[in-house]
Amino acid sequence: MSSLSRELVFLILQFLDEEKFKETVHKLEQESGFFFNMKYFEEEVHNGNWDEVERYLSGFTKVDDNRYSMKIFFEIRKQKYLEALDRHDRAKAVDILVKDLKVFASFNEELFKEITQLLTLGNFRKCAQPFQPTPAPVPTPLVGWMSNPSTVTHLAISGGSIGLNAPTNPAALLKHARTPPTNNPSLDYASGDSDHVSKTTRPIGISDEVNLPVNILPVTYPGQSHSQAFHTPDDLPKTVARTLNQGSSPMSMDFHPVQQNLLLVGTNVGDIGLWEVSSGERLVIRNFKVWDLGACSMPLQTALFKDPGVSVNRIMWSPDGSLFGVAYSRHIVQIYSYHGGDDVRQHLEIDAHVGGVNDLAFSHPNKQLSVITCGDDKTIKVWDAANGTKQYIFEGHEAPVYSVCPHYKENIQFIFSTALDGKIKAWLYDNLGSRVDYDAPGQWCTTMAYSADGTRLFSCGTSKDGESHIVEWNESEGAVKRTYQGFRKRSLGVVQFDTSKNRFLAAGDDFSIKFWDMDSTNLLTTIDGDGGLSASPRIRFNKEGTLLAVSAKENGIKILANADGLRLLRTFESRSFDTSRVVSETVTKPTIGQISAVVAATSSGLADRGAPVVAIAGMNGETRNLGDVKPKLTEEANDKSKIWKLTEINEPTQCRSLRLPDNLRTTKISRLIYTNSGTAILALASNAIHLLWKWQRNERNFSGKATANVTPQIWQPTSGIIMTNDITDTNPEEAVPCFALSKNDSYVMSASGGKISLFNMMTFKTMTTFMPPPPAATFLAFHPQDNNIIAIGMEDSTIQIYNVRVDEVKSKLKGHSKRITGLAFSHVLNVLVSSGADAQLCVWNSDGWEKQKSRFLQVSAGRTPTALSDTRVQFHQDQKHFLAVHETQLAIYETTKLECVKQWITRESSAPISHATFSCDSQLVYASFLDATVCVFSAANLRLRCRINPAAYLPANVSSTIYPLVIAAHPLEPNQFAVGLTDGGVHVFEPMESEGKWGVPPPVENGSASSISTAPAVAASGSDQPQR
Repeated sequence: MSSLSRELVFLILQFLDEEKFKETVHKLEQESGFFFNMKYFEEEVHNGNWDEVERYLSGFTKVDDNRYSMKIFFEIRKQKYLEALDRHDRAKAVDILVKDLKVFASFNEELFKEITQLLTLGNFRKCAQPFQPTPAPVPTPLVGWMSNPSTVTHLAISGGSIGLNAPTNPAALLKHARTPPTNNPSLDYASGDSDHVSKTTRPIGISDEVNLPVNILPVTYPGQSHSQAFHTPDDLPKTVARTLNQGSSPMSMDFHPVQQNLLLVGTNVGDIGLWEVSSGERLVIRNFKVWDLGACSMPLQTALFKDPGVSVNRIMWSPDGSLFGVAYSRHIVQIYSYHGGDDVRQHLEIDAHVGGVNDLAFSHPNKQLSVITCGDDKTIKVWDAANGTKQYIFEGHEAPVYSVCPHYKENIQFIFSTALDGKIKAWLYDNLGSRVDYDAPGQWCTTMAYSADGTRLFSCGTSKDGESHIVEWNESEGAVKRTYQGFRKRSLGVVQFDTSKNRFLAAGDDFSIKFWDMDSTNLLTTIDGDGGLSASPRIRFNKEGTLLAVSAKENGIKILANADGLRLLRTFESRSFDTSRVVSETVTKPTIGQISAVVAATSSGLADRGAPVVAIAGMNGETRNLGDVKPKLTEEANDKSKIWKLTEINEPTQCRSLRLPDNLRTTKISRLIYTNSGTAILALASNAIHLLWKWQRNERNFSGKATANVTPQIWQPTSGIIMTNDITDTNPEEAVPCFALSKNDSYVMSASGGKISLFNMMTFKTMTTFMPPPPAATFLAFHPQDNNIIAIGMEDSTIQIYNVRVDEVKSKLKGHSKRITGLAFSHVLNVLVSSGADAQLCVWNSDGWEKQKSRFLQVSAGRTPTALSDTRVQFHQDQKHFLAVHETQLAIYETTKLECVKQWITRESSAPISHATFSCDSQLVYASFLDATVCVFSAANLRLRCRINPAAYLPANVSSTIYPLVIAAHPLEPNQFAVGLTDGGVHVFEPMESEGKWGVPPPVENGSASSISTAPAVAASGSDQPQR
């Protein structure tokens, strides 16, 4: 079969699996012989469906192919024969003996005779070996109970051999090793020499991808690899970057899920601290106290009276970082709300358990945030995180519950729990009791954790004798799959562990940190953090695995970092330095009082422009009060000029910029995006042609990520196909182009005034086209929770909610008066925000698609926008605020009230804004202008911090008609962005490596404050604008 046909089969398998055509998908697997689904095979064996087991297996191997195939076919048929005898169905048994088992007589005639004699026995179970039936209950898989809680175990008989040794690898049964396309890591394929495939198989489907009306298999092109082949010890955070002192011994730590510069710490005396890691500053310290002693139970009041000493057992952020929970050693759980900076507020206090609360976690059962706790009273409890109502209580452990691990698979929410007797249990949110019961290695203190992608389950435990174990579980078998080596014979305390993305395991043991590659049981490396670590250090990775917090002696915490972590800290440190200078020079001035430093630096620029003055939570998490007090400027003008002096980049040597090679004839770049992996840039030109640049992994670019240091290749498949959109008879230059990239970069949905096209990003082939104009599509956005749904903004001002799976428009939203120019979903608020050429913003409920609010942009009276100026929208990382971009302004809105909380307006004489975007961490806003200037703003206050002038990246004699139309931010590097120009060029920008960020304050120079604070706008004719 040709490679094209094979690829098509895999695409069909992908589609069938996503659409839940289970019988059909397994039929195709069996008939094509391309993919052996070990999980399905195991399920059928466990369920005793022997006819189906043999039918499925026969698609891959025959009885006489090899000794392994002969062995397993014999076992299958023997099992059918014995079950028929057990049912006293002699006719069926004879039929199986003659038709199925006789073929083996030529290999072992004596064995066949013994099998035949079983027909003469009234009860064959009384027969001696080799046919003594030995019931072997099939273990309940760790995952199997989720879909079938009452699994029926089938009789398993251990019978005699026919002189063949069983293969150690079931995949070796296959006659021919099926070699899948090497460019597709989405599937695990059975092969004769693969040890891994016999132990775990991944489903064909990719849950976060769209179930399309065509057969699409997510692919990965060279340079975008999710494999672990490139994991090296250099990726580990090993350098001591910061040392903090908490004041009491750290017991639990957790990095903020979004602002990875923030670290929560809970200690052995009940203190909690919040640290800004980059600056080493402790923002918050709270000593333990009961908020409402009168509301506490008598056992708690009595316990605190006898011994007021309390320790933190666990401290943890909620998934979005807006809350954090503290589990104490005495009954209590306290939930705090976090509002940025040092603003921590009491939210809930729960008298949760009798005795200690040993662990705490957050989960989202029924799309509702809940807090899960466990304790010395042998129970697990689930609480509503909003009001503290108890939702579930799980009872069944016979010892204090030590830890909980909530998770979900295939939309099934569940909780693993471990107890001090070594038992592991699992619970669904249904009060029907535990689904599994296993013994953890060590049988004492055990914690469990999944890898970042949720596909691999690990546990770490220490026995009462000090023996420690880290193991990986085979969920399909409910057994230990891999045991990691390297602990000292007797650990000095209970070992804590953590996982880093999908790559590494780490554990604190013997005054050091030990690391393992997840795919190898041997110890990868050990580090001691320059000495001084505690005997069994507490450890915690940040989300990206670039920082590692480790408890040390004398109440210390060491922050270890890899190269990326060091860059992250430098970036935050420089921002903190900027802010600290503002604070230090403003808080001492009596005319300002308690007004925030940001207001002091921006009020004359913001308030004079008529921006709303409201109390808001800053975009960087800091609470800022934009009061109606306007500070005096008499003595402060010079100081503010020194503080906020713009960093002007006028020369190519002042930043890193790279023009990407372009060997295709293209016109202006209309749309631009980085791939989600950060290894490539995709552009759509106004002539409907797509361009793809890829960075390769090599000695100059080990990460394979996009960078201005290395020139990428403009990529095309060997077929020479160019991705070109369908166009109408009208001039494509006049069309409104749009595209949307799938989450795993496997395909792109795109339009240039004609039908919407779906392209395979690996082959560039057009998979399908749909929705011909009129009206034409002008903007595309995928629904974040149901990837079958796509919102399509139209030229006729409507928004069509289109189900791609059934090829049907589900809703048509009407609220704009001109074409749609922007769409953005918030998965936190469950809303869709739309913007149009009418300068209007609308908020729609994404469940019923009702319009909730609408508002027009505030355009200054003296500034008249063009007839059809675009308005773009993009959500902040917090998913609660969004950036609105118009040619006259940048504005940040709070979504639920649709209130403008920050605004930056261009001067009347300045060049219009062509495009703008948040950096990947939402701390910066990159904006391009029609005079070819690029500006970098702090998102917290929309304060201009750096200006890149055209001379820094364009030739001196270039036409004034060449300027950036679009700008895109790197998905992983906050300080990298790219622009697409009107001449078809694409430039990538990064700050100098010595600076590490945009906008380092220059040495103090003479200047006027008003030139910065009142008008940080780009002005083509202004005195601060270099002539081109």
